[in-house]
Amino acid sequence: MRLGLLTACFPGSTLTEVAAWAGEHGYQGLEAAAWPRRAEGQYHASHLDVATLDAAEARRVREVLDEHGLALSAVAYYENNLHTSLAERARVNEHLRRCVDAAALLGCGLVGTFVGRDISLSVRDNLRLAEEVFPPLVAYARDRGVRLVVENCPMEGWHPDGYPANLAYSPELWDWMAALDLYLNFDPSHLVWLGIDPLQALAGHTDRVLHVQAKDVQIDPSARNRYGVFGRVVDRQPWSSGWWRYRVPGLGEVDWRRLVDALHDAGYDGFVSVEHEDPVWSGTPERVRQGLVVAHRTLSPLVMI
Repeated sequence: MRLGLLTACFPGSTLTEVAAWAGEHGYQGLEAAAWPRRAEGQYHASHLDVATLDAAEARRVREVLDEHGLALSAVAYYENNLHTSLAERARVNEHLRRCVDAAALLGCGLVGTFVGRDISLSVRDNLRLAEEVFPPLVAYARDRGVRLVVENCPMEGWHPDGYPANLAYSPELWDWMAALDLYLNFDPSHLVWLGIDPLQALAGHTDRVLHVQAKDVQIDPSARNRYGVFGRVVDRQPWSSGWWRYRVPGLGEVDWRRLVDALHDAGYDGFVSVEHEDPVWSGTPERVRQGLVVAHRTLSPLVMI
């Protein structure tokens, strides 16, 4: 097992700069953000320009990683593959294919994404829609030696009422995903606030876990008593439930000692990739880096043994 980080927390840095810092601070791999290149000030990071990546650029990327003792754990593009807008859905699906092409060129067998949801449809109708949309995408990846790993994030901020908008959030849906030959990018933080025991969920699905994201979550029980599990309703703000927030590993509720031990016991030998979305250790590049130091201090004794 190796410890890496998702580069999305460094939107203003180049891949070379992120790799240099990560290698210097004991990380072993990068999950490289590959959202489309957009205007200055974009929210999402783009450390791989998959639209223009060719053999020469792939060789340069591999050289950068090699120089700093890093591997590429996955190409990361977490977007809504079932978007309500047909034009936007087509754009997302096409960019996902470009991510698959890039992963194949880079010798990386994994691309991380979301199932997503058409928020104008019921969950039942979305499942049927996904059964039409994903088989061609999975086949495209399979033909290039790549597998799609889906993060189990609810993406409640995509839904106007805060309901799950990425249909991969529960173990019930992981069984459904397996039938589509979609694999799991396991992130325990989402399960905790949903009331699901991460260890119990993992025990039944270790054969589908090809990548792990390490993020923690902090819960305020008194605020939950006020708002309920669905979060604040009056003056609702997207991505803010009012009773929980994400933290870096070691500063929340996840029992990393038991979780990583369960991964070892199951024979998992892939990457554990820190996904930094901690509002306390954010705001400046220096605070982001310090948050990643805290995460490394928490996980490295467990992962890197």
